[in-house]
Amino acid sequence: MSRQPSVTVQVDDPGSPAVRKLLGQLDGYLSALYPPESNHLLSVEALRQPNVVFLTARVDDQVVGCGAFVNQDGDYAEIKRMFVLPEFRGLKIGRHLLEQLEALARASRLKVARLELGVSQPEAMQLYQRAGYQRRGPFGSYAEDPLSIFMEKALS
Repeated sequence: MSRQPSVTVQVDDPGSPAVRKLLGQLDGYLSALYPPESNHLLSVEALRQPNVVFLTARVDDQVVGCGAFVNQDGDYAEIKRMFVLPEFRGLKIGRHLLEQLEALARASRLKVARLELGVSQPEAMQLYQRAGYQRRGPFGSYAEDPLSIFMEKALS
């Protein structure tokens, strides 16, 4: 019988080599699914801004997932850069990352979490729906896009 791996979620530096590698894998994954105009990626530099909280998930000290939220002027938390390596999916790592991001957004007194995801990511859609996110229209600087789905969840 194999042991359940130990998963830790922590605030991390998006510029560290292991995280840059993971973000590169995420970028490659999304670039294979969507054209550039439908990919709304944040750079490492953008993820290092003071209004961003960036988390990683580690299994046995290997970075296997990440997620972030951007505090949008105190109005809402925008969930960004959610990703778990394919070989580590099914371990509820995405759910742990999302729950921690929501808890930190609540601690920052943000009342709503919003996100944009692509139509070709049914597993991500299922994660967000199970977590209580509801569909909504575009927000912030996003425009209508047939390849995008917009969602939000009240955090209070």
